[in-house]
Amino acid sequence: MGIVKISERMHENLRLTSSALSRSINAQAEHWLRVGMLAELNPNLCYADICQLLVQAERQAEGDGLGNGALSVVAA
Repeated sequence: MGIVKISERMHENLRLTSSALSRSINAQAEHWLRVGMLAELNPNLCYADICQLLVQAERQAEGDGLGNGALSVVAA
């Protein structure tokens, strides 16, 4: 784990969004990072497709006992 510096404006956006979506600020930031990373690696996918990939990866990881499956989506 590390520290990432972000602007005050981005932190405020994270705070507001995390509250609205019932996530911690860290969970919201991690979600945005995962979605953004997948969007850059798969520019042909829309947000809904990326979310489906994340859900599928999580299901597979739970079945495999591997925990968070976001990294397996990136490798696919």
